[in-house]
Amino acid sequence: MTKYKFEIVTAECTGCAACNACCPENFEMTEIDGAPKAKAKKDECENLGCCMDAAQVCPVNCIHITDVDENKKLI
Repeated sequence: MTKYKFEIVTAECTGCAACNACCPENFEMTEIDGAPKAKAKKDECENLGCCMDAAQVCPVNCIHITDVDENKKLI
């Protein structure tokens, strides 16, 4: 059962790749309109693992994590 959902606001992403460096198992870089942007390999999971670290190192805070069970935004 899914416990956490991830959202990346790509319009705010600067393409710095900090999330990908911190958590390559869930974040990858892709090109959108000619600019590098972060993309989640999966948008939900049962354990946060390094995904919380990736959200915390994002310099523009465009990665959002929600606890589905508690309907609470974590970051």
